[in-house]
Amino acid sequence: MRVSKFEDLLVWQKSIDLAILVYKLFEKNHDWGFKNQIQRASVSIANNIAEGFDRSSDKEFKRFLFIALGSASEVRSMNYLSFKLNYVSAEEYIKCNVSLIEISKMLNGLSRSLNRNEVKYL
Repeated sequence: MRVSKFEDLLVWQKSIDLAILVYKLFEKNHDWGFKNQIQRASVSIANNIAEGFDRSSDKEFKRFLFIALGSASEVRSMNYLSFKLNYVSAEEYIKCNVSLIEISKMLNGLSRSLNRNEVKYL
């Protein structure tokens, strides 16, 4: 599979969708510190995928995928806390969590595929 730009990566597309969801979920939240942290962490997922893709090696790309995975874990933790604090409904929590789990699995899979040199990019 040849991918020439990060925008073609499904995991990047899903990460953008997640960031939009997070922004919408918390746009009226008045806990500014919490809101800022979860929004920034959600954007960090897609940004690290993009930055790593345009690095010079698979090793560098994998490092940024690992960072993106860490950001996804941070958002998952904060999503759980947001539910416990009644910032989001159970339905909103589940929707966000399902997306985060899917993105995490995709990041792990992409990282493993780089080990096998299955993904070729320019």
